[in-house]
Amino acid sequence: KMAENRDYLQFLPNSSRIDYLSGLIYNLAYCQAVEKAMGIEVPERAQVIRIICGELNRISSHLLWLGTYVLDLGGFTPFLYGFDDREKILDILDSVTGSRLTYCYGRFGGVTMDVDEEFLRRTADFCDYFKPRLKDYHDLVTDNVIYQNRTKDVGVIAADLIQDYALSGPVLRAAGTRNDVRKDEPYGGYERYDFDVPVGERGGDCFDRHMVRMHEIEQSLRIIEQALGHIPDGPIMAPKVPKRIRPPAGDHYFAVESARGHFGIWFTSDGTDVPVRTKLRTPSFVNVSTMPVVLPGTMLADTVAILGSIDIVVPEIDR
Repeated sequence: KMAENRDYLQFLPNSSRIDYLSGLIYNLAYCQAVEKAMGIEVPERAQVIRIICGELNRISSHLLWLGTYVLDLGGFTPFLYGFDDREKILDILDSVTGSRLTYCYGRFGGVTMDVDEEFLRRTADFCDYFKPRLKDYHDLVTDNVIYQNRTKDVGVIAADLIQDYALSGPVLRAAGTRNDVRKDEPYGGYERYDFDVPVGERGGDCFDRHMVRMHEIEQSLRIIEQALGHIPDGPIMAPKVPKRIRPPAGDHYFAVESARGHFGIWFTSDGTDVPVRTKLRTPSFVNVSTMPVVLPGTMLADTVAILGSIDIVVPEIDR
């Protein structure tokens, strides 16, 4: 496996390819997994920058899901809206990371580049623009009777599948379980932010999964605005990070809340700079495994609606 025949730093650029739609979250997750294993303290400014960029990445992922999902169901206009607004986020992230999709912005101990006042201003402007913009999406999609008929009471993934399949992310929360790694096992400074964890109200159908993601966008905007309000001065890299990354021998695990759910990184170290074993717990692989249980008895035309509502990314499944 690629992560097991390269050292930790060499594998870092590959981390964003696992889920290329929320690649920045994955890139930062890999950094944090190694930092936790080695006891590296990340400066507060770098932590806040990571949260701002990660939540922007989460919004962009949900916008792509919404646009392509409605397009699969026959609606073209929301697709244009979603990609237009997502482009604004990509431009903001590109200005500080140098990438538009597969990011390698994180470093063990911080980030590669500091944000400037222009980045902060553009991010604040986007939040001001996008909050009222959400009403357009609800008018176009959420309140659309055709969309409701295609998603309500369709593809129910109920709470009884949670334990059997270890569901996570919007799929889990749509079933009514208020579980979010950012709340339950806070990492990277998330414990300092006030935000809600949306849950479904219809028992876990496709419409519930839509509503959870729409509310998650609102909560991400809320987190970003809080981060912008108290971003501190200071360094963006921890001092004296070793040039050769050699985590202590043993098993190490770290998890984050990606746009699709619980993303866990487990690796075994023998004290050298190359891991003995690396295992990635990806939410798409887990969530899509429910399909043999959910699809039987449904209409063939509903397959697109059900599978699309899971929001899978193929490299997470076949990697």
